[in-house]
Amino acid sequence: QVQLVESGGGLVQFGGSLRLSCACSGGILCSYIMGWYRQAPGKQRDLVATITKGGSTNYNDSVKGRFTISRDNAKNTVDLQMNSLKPEDTAAYYCSLAPGSYRYWGQGTQVTVSS
Repeated sequence: QVQLVESGGGLVQFGGSLRLSCACSGGILCSYIMGWYRQAPGKQRDLVATITKGGSTNYNDSVKGRFTISRDNAKNTVDLQMNSLKPEDTAAYYCSLAPGSYRYWGQGTQVTVSS
């Protein structure tokens, strides 16, 4: 059974920074590709960034150059460093793991950026 637990959300001013963390419990399954998604009220859930076990990354164009995803395979954690935050980054952020056709989600953590 896989469990993803996020932490690190909060309220930050325009231009500020936050770091989100996700802890994965689930043994070998936690070695698969992990990522962060976000969902603003009334909008669909969108990809923010993903990272493979080997460290290959993929970013949504809207966050390139501002956000950095990283992972610690020994600790089964994945972090999202968010810099130069904008009001449009305001959303619930979800950690995700996709070891196969099924996708696991965390409970989400709220990020609010004030202008």
